[in-house]
Amino acid sequence: MDEKNRPFDERFNSAVHQAAEKLDRESEKLIAYLNDEVVPAVREHSSRGLRVAAEKLAKFADYMDQQKEAPDEKKP
Repeated sequence: MDEKNRPFDERFNSAVHQAAEKLDRESEKLIAYLNDEVVPAVREHSSRGLRVAAEKLAKFADYMDQQKEAPDEKKP
C-alpha cells in the first residue's frame, strides 16, 4: 500500500513511533556523553576549586591570627 493511501491514524502512529525510537537513541547518546565527559570534568574542576578556596581560607586564618597577636598600633 502506498504511504499516501494509508489512513491518517496509521501514518500518524508510524511517525510518532519513529520519533520515539529516535528520541530513545539520542537520549542514550546524551546520557553517555554526560557520564563520560561532563561529570568527570565537573568533578575535576570542582575539586580544584575547593583546594584553591581552602588554601585562601588558610592564608586568611593565618592573617587573622597575626592581627590578634600584633600589638594594636592605632591605640594612643
